[in-house]
Amino acid sequence: MILRYHGSTLISASLSGLPALHQKFDLPAPFVYHTDCPHYWRYHQPGETEEEFSTRLANNLENLILKEGPDTLQAVVKKYDILFIADEVICAFGRLGYMYGCDKYNIKPDLVSVAKALSSAYMPIGAVLVSPKIADVIHSQSSKLGSFSHGFTYSGRPVACAVAIEALKIYKERNIVEQVKSIAPQFQDGIRAFSDSPIIGEIRGTGLILATEFTDRMGAYFGAECEKQGMLVRVAGDTIMMSPPFIITSSEVDVLISIYIGESIEGY
Repeated sequence: MILRYHGSTLISASLSGLPALHQKFDLPAPFVYHTDCPHYWRYHQPGETEEEFSTRLANNLENLILKEGPDTLQAVVKKYDILFIADEVICAFGRLGYMYGCDKYNIKPDLVSVAKALSSAYMPIGAVLVSPKIADVIHSQSSKLGSFSHGFTYSGRPVACAVAIEALKIYKERNIVEQVKSIAPQFQDGIRAFSDSPIIGEIRGTGLILATEFTDRMGAYFGAECEKQGMLVRVAGDTIMMSPPFIITSSEVDVLISIYIGESIEGY
């Protein structure tokens, strides 16, 4: 998966598609397999529709499983079912206008990784939500061994957990999820209105998260122009990303769009 990030430990870095995480570390691990990146705008073939693109990638995934033979992927999938792991480190707790991104798309994951907004970033904390069928297996097998030994030095730190609990209470008290859901269309529509610009390849996002991928190498230029006007955006190569705060107001969205368009897009 090209340019996908899931973490920097052995397995998570192997699952990621960032060369900087692999070089000089003998990664990705040999038992990790990557399939095509499902990015239609950048990787579709000439004349290929989005549906045709998705079908081709699904076929490629199936061929990869078949290629590895009955002693590897296919046998494991058949024996243990396919576990779905949702990486909600960014999306959870309101970013998409739902408590979890999976809720928006009616996805039923087996495990969910969360962090960032779990404490509103006031304290470093992350967690993994585990479905009962997995938790039951872990509990039963750990009981046989005497304990669950895969802990970490700072697991369950009470101060971080207390901050996280308070953050979740505030989200509920201030109805943050509905606030995001109500303001997101203005944010998304306002930026997407300029998707036909010749310097923009693709605008993608939902809720209060959005990325603009440029057709030319102007990500750094765009970021610098925005900063001159008092707006910080994240720059990653040809792409800039925006994740405004959950409490952003309608007038502040108007200012954001004005800077994005007037001082950056039109000024190029």
